[in-house]
Amino acid sequence: MTTYAQSPATTGLSVTREPGKPAIVHTPAFGTMAEATVWLTAQLPAIQAELHRSGAVMLRGLPVTDTDTFAEARDALIAQRAGYKEKATPRSDFGEGVFSSTDLPAAQAIRLHNENSYTLDFPGVLLFGCVTAPETGGATTVGDMRKALAMLPTDLVDRFAEAGWLLVRNYSDLAGMPWRKAFSSDAPAGAEEYCDANAIGYEWLDEDTLRTRQRRSAIITHPVTGERSWFNHFAFWNARSLDEDVREVLTDTFGPDGLPFDTRLGDGTTLTDAEVDAINEVYQAVTVRESWQTGDLMLVDNILCAHGRESYSGDRKIVVAMGEPVRLSDCAPTTAPSTTLYGR
Repeated sequence: MTTYAQSPATTGLSVTREPGKPAIVHTPAFGTMAEATVWLTAQLPAIQAELHRSGAVMLRGLPVTDTDTFAEARDALIAQRAGYKEKATPRSDFGEGVFSSTDLPAAQAIRLHNENSYTLDFPGVLLFGCVTAPETGGATTVGDMRKALAMLPTDLVDRFAEAGWLLVRNYSDLAGMPWRKAFSSDAPAGAEEYCDANAIGYEWLDEDTLRTRQRRSAIITHPVTGERSWFNHFAFWNARSLDEDVREVLTDTFGPDGLPFDTRLGDGTTLTDAEVDAINEVYQAVTVRESWQTGDLMLVDNILCAHGRESYSGDRKIVVAMGEPVRLSDCAPTTAPSTTLYGR
């Protein structure tokens, strides 16, 4: 059933909500992007209120046709740009803080995750835009992490709240992201300086292979709404979440400690397959999706909502901008960031 509602901030914003879909704002028809940005600026308080309510809001009907018009919309909706740190996936840079959402192959689905959940500051808001809609699939999926936290097994939540989660990365030219690209530095000293400043432990396995370890809080509190949220990449990068064939090839090639990414509980404990599966099942249960139409925008509150991507066919050009940076220290993390295991 479709429901229609008006935002508490203004009577000019119409929102539709359907089960299994994100909230959708249907905008008036505009002849130019300049006209649209005037409307977006006027409606921004209402849009932000809906974003805090729903976690993600799709804006449908805007004349977004390319990266330039997307950037104009971004500037009306996002006050401060945020950078992309400790890079993990390939992206195309279109300039002016506009990137491809990802350059991973079309056949590869991407699980729900919170952007840069492993950094000490991260984008509070993501803005996606559809320049070219795919023929099939390709939705940017989203899921409310407040709901996920409430649905997770209590014993798991308690363990993560106390110990946090541990991310281990192996940077190399053979698999994953090379450290030079991830840290935007050609010098080992540059990568080391970043790690030292950002609570990341590191060791050089050879001149081109860097292993890092960082412990982060798995649960944080939204600095505006005051709501607790499940905020991490634990299941996303856990070896259990890999396709079995991919996991076997990577393990055979690099060894169990050499995977590009792997995660553990913050005290070093490896969760059972059943426990990782339980987390992924909750992600699946909270996932909502809406097929892209050319011109669509979607705002995602990066703390309240995780995002992913379906596999797809045909041309697809979804761009993204990141903004409203947030410091982890302002989010009441339940576990302090560290290079060491919890309790050691």
